[in-house]
Amino acid sequence: MGTQTGAAAASTAPAADKSYTLNSKGIPTELAAYGNGKIPASALEKVGSTGHKLWAPAAQNLNQMIADAKTQGVTIGITDSYRPYEEQVDLAKRKGLYSQGGLAAKPGTSEHGWGMATDLDLNSKAQAWMRENGEKYGFHENVPREPWHWAYRPKTS
Repeated sequence: MGTQTGAAAASTAPAADKSYTLNSKGIPTELAAYGNGKIPASALEKVGSTGHKLWAPAAQNLNQMIADAKTQGVTIGITDSYRPYEEQVDLAKRKGLYSQGGLAAKPGTSEHGWGMATDLDLNSKAQAWMRENGEKYGFHENVPREPWHWAYRPKTS
């Protein structure tokens, strides 16, 4: 991003330069201590003016990404974010487990339960923009059957 100019040059989110120590499963150690689906409100931050929340660094980067996309005429919406454990259990019952052809991770293993994944509302223009730019903000499309699912990967120390 160092060679970009204009609005894109200011697109580094507040958390983008901070590094985190991850455990063997790629979870920041500060989150792993809480447990999946048990992240306290103090570690979460709102995504824009929506009712959605993510782990604070992920929310900061997502907010910046949405704002930067908007300056380029791209609208990124959000349909899901942090999921407490109880919501993961309910979702697994309703949508089935991913390992069995459904759309839910086993409760207690979901990236949403760490506040590190979001489901986005993307038209074809926004999907293409995400595929080109998401990684600059730490977001990766990592579930092949779910092009709306984007996981946040923080920089590591």
